[in-house]
Amino acid sequence: MNRRYFLKTSGIGLASFGVMAAAPDFLHQFARAQALKGGYGKKKVLVTIFQRGAVDGLNMVVPHGDAEYYDLRRSIAIPQPGKAEGTIDLDGHFGLHPAMASLEPFWKSKNLAIVHGSGSPDNTRSHFDAQDYMQSGTPGNKSTRDGWLNRVMQTSRSTDASPFRAVSMTQALPRALYGRSPSVAMTSLSDFAIKAGIFTTDLKGGFEGVYQENAKDSLGETGKETFEAVNFLRRANPSQYKPENGAVYPNTQIGRSLMQIAQLIKAQVGLEVAFAEMNGWDTHINQGASRGQLANLLRDFSSSIAAFAKDLGTRMDDVVLLTMSEFGRTARENGSRGTDHGHGNAMIVLGNPVKGGKVYGEWKGLRPDQLNEGRDLPVTTDFRDVFAEVANKHLGSRDLQTLFPRYSVSKAKFRGFLG
Repeated sequence: MNRRYFLKTSGIGLASFGVMAAAPDFLHQFARAQALKGGYGKKKVLVTIFQRGAVDGLNMVVPHGDAEYYDLRRSIAIPQPGKAEGTIDLDGHFGLHPAMASLEPFWKSKNLAIVHGSGSPDNTRSHFDAQDYMQSGTPGNKSTRDGWLNRVMQTSRSTDASPFRAVSMTQALPRALYGRSPSVAMTSLSDFAIKAGIFTTDLKGGFEGVYQENAKDSLGETGKETFEAVNFLRRANPSQYKPENGAVYPNTQIGRSLMQIAQLIKAQVGLEVAFAEMNGWDTHINQGASRGQLANLLRDFSSSIAAFAKDLGTRMDDVVLLTMSEFGRTARENGSRGTDHGHGNAMIVLGNPVKGGKVYGEWKGLRPDQLNEGRDLPVTTDFRDVFAEVANKHLGSRDLQTLFPRYSVSKAKFRGFLG
């Protein structure tokens, strides 16, 4: 049995360009660090959520103060505030979809901000290309090998960095985490067989089973080092985890992902960057208005985020959560009571460091002469400026030009949603 097979069958996905063979050294270092100091202590953490499929930002963050919105969307518009199933007013012009009521308290406490009209300067309407560009941080350029989140990690490497510094709650490593800095992809903490020492029958053949059955073969010290590191993760204890402060996570993919990210933050495993994703946002047909397909997705999305923030409580002092989607959707509804691939969109930023209670960005309007190509919300904030502000102000990245090659990064372009 070789190292790659061991790590794969153990439910551990450590990946980057060429670091698989070095993974045991990182895990050994991790085990040594937790033994000496009992963990990595508090870290600044960035949690990113990718809404794959292109969420309809105009129904997620509704421009109810723009009369054109209701002319363009006769059957799928969200009613104005005060009307039955109406939008949740934010500032007299914008409002949240009523299915997102769980996020309203964070807006009122000024811990939630929105950047409207954000997105890529590239006009592609291909999901694949647009997602690739957003995750690589180089729109229009397909030759970039690493992802923007991995470059954040590369520019701030330290001698005692945890191998669990960057974790994606996905089956495969996302494009944003490709690169030289080691990252971990897992579908759940249980993939690591973390059961607080209770090894049940369903775990046999899992991590402990593979280790015990192969302890005397060529695995050698690799297995011991990995096993020590995984043991430390048992303090997260997914089988008996109880969210704090009355938080209740939806039993959905995004709900489970955010709950386990919260567990890792509490376990002080050295997490600095976390990635989660939610699919299903490509609403070409029967999108719905206050109820329906999009409403169900937004309820799950917002309830999961609200539970995460509530669960962490004061730990949100060190956490910023950022949402993104590859592009927006057409301003006008289509003939199937849905929306087609568009351009500008809305990003949500949540956390105690956020200067919230405000919709940031330049709003041009929804008249035909104000729209991109006469059909889409224009991009007035390049997504790289949002990423750069989070990387710089929250994670302390200084070499922003390295993070976003072939783009002139300037703090003057920051929207100011972080203090």
